[in-house]
Amino acid sequence: MDDHKALSMTGGMTPARSAGRLMRQATYAAVAVALTLIAVKTFAWLATGSVTVLSSLVDSLLDAAASLVNLVAVRQALEPADAEHRFGHGKAEPLAALAQSAFIGGSAVLILLEAVSRLIEPKPIDNVAIGIGVMVFSVIVTFALLRFQAYVVRRSGSVAIRADSLHYAGDALMNGSVITSLVLSAWLGISWLDPLFGAGIAAYLVKTAIGIGRQALDMLMDRELPDGDRHRIEEIVRGHPEVLAVHDLRTRGSGLKIFIQLHMVLPAELSLSRAHVISDAVEAKLLEAFPGAEILIHQDPTDAAEPEMTR
Repeated sequence: MDDHKALSMTGGMTPARSAGRLMRQATYAAVAVALTLIAVKTFAWLATGSVTVLSSLVDSLLDAAASLVNLVAVRQALEPADAEHRFGHGKAEPLAALAQSAFIGGSAVLILLEAVSRLIEPKPIDNVAIGIGVMVFSVIVTFALLRFQAYVVRRSGSVAIRADSLHYAGDALMNGSVITSLVLSAWLGISWLDPLFGAGIAAYLVKTAIGIGRQALDMLMDRELPDGDRHRIEEIVRGHPEVLAVHDLRTRGSGLKIFIQLHMVLPAELSLSRAHVISDAVEAKLLEAFPGAEILIHQDPTDAAEPEMTR
């Protein structure tokens, strides 16, 4: 491939390198936001004594830990393949996402325990205005991070950044519910509203943790690409006029990389040279649809193939 083809519109950087740079920036931004929110929420909790503020603080502490794990995992996942890891290091990403789901689930348990304690022994909330101000600041900062993470996910498809974004989205909703809880508790003077909102936040976190864990396990267990992508691959292969059928299609994702393996049925009378040319042409079309994919194509002559097998 010549230099002009290798360059993208991202400042002369290839798409893979550009995506990797964005992924690193997203991990740094997430850690910086988490540390900032820990500082301001600690101040707010000490000033108010609110369970919902405490739940948000605990979540930010775990966010910082999860984002640090994510930072290390993304750096590892972006390392090129080597002699010991011929398929690259992409599975570091779902491992990080799995760790994040554990962090989130643990935070939910801690929050739920504190909420139950406060429901049994209600306590008044102090300095509500300080709590509300801090949480509004938290919403603004988290929203800015989410916008950047969404951009990075669109450009890279990173499962680790997507997992990070999911629990920061949960943070934004949590911060909004904390504000609602503080306002209602102050206006209505009902002390049990604060721990009740805290319990609701814990339930939401459990749901988020389960979703992230399932996605990470799918990648670690080499789950096939979605049916839509598989059908697209088959259509591209069959689109070549000399390809008779395709079977034994196998796909999986690993970090930024997609792996595609398939058997392509060709007329038995074709020369090896011609079969190779056809295979290269099909591979080029697949790369247009799935940039950066690792593709392995096996050519079967008609008398040795099993055209009825389409998966």
